[in-house]
Parts: sequence; C-alpha cells; structure tokens
Amino acid sequence: MNRVVRLKPQAEVDEEAAAWTWRLDRGVLTPEERSQLASWLRQDARHRRAFGELSQTWRSLDRLSAGKREERIATLAPATRRSDPRDPRGPRSLRWVAAAALSLAVIGSGWWLTRVAGTQEFSTAVGQERTVTLTDGSVLVLNTHTRIEVRFSRARRDIYLLRGEAHFHDTPDPARPFFVHAGEAVVQAIGTRFEVRLHTDRRIDVLVNEGRVEVRTGSGPAQGFGPFPLALGPQRVRALSAGERLSIDGGRMKVVAVSRRRLAADLAWRHGALVFDDEPLAQAAAAVARYTRARIVLEGPVVGRLRISGRFRTNDAPGFFKALATALPVRVIHRPPNRILIEPR
Repeated sequence: MNRVVRLKPQAEVDEEAAAWTWRLDRGVLTPEERSQLASWLRQDARHRRAFGELSQTWRSLDRLSAGKREERIATLAPATRRSDPRDPRGPRSLRWVAAAALSLAVIGSGWWLTRVAGTQEFSTAVGQERTVTLTDGSVLVLNTHTRIEVRFSRARRDIYLLRGEAHFHDTPDPARPFFVHAGEAVVQAIGTRFEVRLHTDRRIDVLVNEGRVEVRTGSGPAQGFGPFPLALGPQRVRALSAGERLSIDGGRMKVVAVSRRRLAADLAWRHGALVFDDEPLAQAAAAVARYTRARIVLEGPVVGRLRISGRFRTNDAPGFFKALATALPVRVIHRPPNRILIEPR
C-alpha cells in the first residue's frame, strides 16, 4: 500500500516556529516539552531554519527592549498613549507587539526576512551541473538535482544544502566564518575545498580534497541557531583533513581515508564525468540513476554484483547502458514510458 506524505506549507512551518519561540520566552520548558521541541527540530530541516531565523529576530527585539522606554513607545505604540513605567509588563508587552508585527511579516509573505538576510537560492535539474560564484568570491559547484540557499550577513556566511550534492571552495575571511548546513550537520571551513552530499537529514557525506573542515552534529539551538540554552542531544565535533571522508548515518559517524585516485573519481562529476573502478553494477547503476529520470531495475542480486570499470559522461546515460550490454553478460531492455530493465543474458 502506498503511503502519502503531506508536505507542510512554509507558512505552517513558520507558525510552529513562532509558537515554540514564544513558549521558550515565557519560561523554562518541562522535560516533555523539551523532548517535543527536539523531535520537531529533527523532523524537517525547514523547522530548524525557521526556528533559527525567528531566534535572530528575537535577539534583535531584546536589544530593542534595552533602549529608552519613550523611544519604544514612540516606535511601537500610539503617541497619545503612555504606559506606567512601574508596570513590569511594559517591556515584555512591547516586545510582544513587535514580535507579532514581525511574525505577520514573516509568516504572511516571507519577504521581509528574506530581504534583510539577503537570501539567494540556486538549483539544478536532474542531469544538470552548475557553477556559482558568490559575492565574496567563493565558488560552489552544484551536482544533479541539487538545491541550496545562500545567506550572507556581516558576521557570517551560511549555505544551506536543501537537496543533493555540492562542492565548495570558500574564500578565506576570518571575520565572517563559512558554514554549510546539511540536515543535522554543520560544516565550518576556512579557505578549503570540500563537498557535501545530503542523502537524508540524518545521512550526510562530507569529503575534503583540500585544507581542513570541522563538522558538528546534533543540530538545534546548541549549534548557534538561537539564544536559548537547550541541550537537545549530545553535540559531536569531528575535524577532517584533505583526503578524508566523513559519513554520518543517524547517530553514527565514520571517518575513512580516501586515496588520491578515489578522490579524483569521486569528484569527477564536477567535470561532467562518472568514473567506476571495479565497482558493483548495483552501485554504478545507482550513480547513473541520479542523472536520468528513468527508473533503473536490476533483475536479481547476481546482476547487481557484476563488476564494472570505465569513465562515462553524466549526460550520456544511453552510452552507459550500451557499454553494459557490450562488456557484461546482461541485456538492457527499455520499457515504456520510463523504465530500464537490466537482466542476465
């Protein structure tokens, strides 16, 4: 039976983020509420982004509440109305008025926050690669079916990998650290080259081909998304050097050394190529499937275990299947409308 998953609209995500922010501001959460918040943050990368954005707004409101009360009243309330300065609810009430106004802007259209944060979005279609040079000189290469958001501020540079795989070459700037957010991982780099692939929010690969990066897992406010000192789970940090790959799978982290030959093969997609070096056909077919809308089906485990070597163009899936039929004991059968069957010959 097929399972239909409902994707929440962004407005609903923003409303939930606002509700959690306000509940935190009212007081300390119970253990059950803290567990619920941690679960909500893990559910969707959009939850964490919305919560982080609203938390930044909240910090701005805190700075506002520290100013002169008369200025706050003039800004946020009618000029003819004066609150009793002895009323302890005054500053908080004003902050709630400002928060409500800001939330309406954020939830209603999303334009205000995006405009202030300077968000840019880049994406690629299936089978497409794209090179993007950012305003700071950093260069990103997006692999097939990838989507990213770029948010630069005066204090930091944040890249959100929302789908797919990308290679990053950041321009060093000690005054503005460079962060890549992918699922529950955050990668910090300083003048280096590395790639990140997002399989799911909890399955991420990080491969470094030059310099060093630092990878943190256990996302949420503990990683700088908000001002609230929540312990949503153990935070782990791993440093990676050139020639190392970190694989994150749920709660597990594994670092392996990668040879120069393997590194070159894994990064060949940046030049429009796929390189296989005596790899199982199942693995090679899965790589090719990322560059085509066709569904590739291997008939039986024996076919999947066949080994293949070669260099293929990412935009030439037909050439890959033609090579299979020539080099391996298999038949490649094209089934309309969009299915490719590989079976033993």
